[in-house]
Amino acid sequence: MLQVAIISDTHIPTRANRLPDWVRTRIQRADYTIHAGDFDSADALASVGELTDGNLTAVAGNTDPRSLRLPELATRELDGVTFVVTHGTGPKRGYRKRVAKTVRETAGTVENGAVVGVAGHTHRVMDEEIDGVRLLNPGSATGAAPARKATMLVATVEDGSLTVQAHES
Repeated sequence: MLQVAIISDTHIPTRANRLPDWVRTRIQRADYTIHAGDFDSADALASVGELTDGNLTAVAGNTDPRSLRLPELATRELDGVTFVVTHGTGPKRGYRKRVAKTVRETAGTVENGAVVGVAGHTHRVMDEEIDGVRLLNPGSATGAAPARKATMLVATVEDGSLTVQAHES
């Protein structure tokens, strides 16, 4: 059984100074961490990397500097579940269908097991099935506007099954 911390939209230092202590603690306790983009700085990426001991999959968000050299799309298989990670950049209208399409297209390359999409961008927590694809959005780990609270998800992964719990300040 693995615990996976799922965060996004930290926006450090443009909209927040640092991750809240409770988020830092959950990341440190997790076996693995996924960040769905918008670190905003190399220091924020390095800080999250240190908390995870390198057990991190991260993608670029629309506010991340290119110098971070993060991919726009990443996949990571953990105990029988493949996570397809993207930021979800684009307009609010059509967000769910756009992200679900990206996940479906990427999932076509996954040989077997469960597939789940992880995206950020909206700063709103989501755990929904869209067009047959389970999509997770952890909101903003720092509560960056337009979020009203700091939020994250913690997934428990075991033998191809996934349960998800939302956490907020």
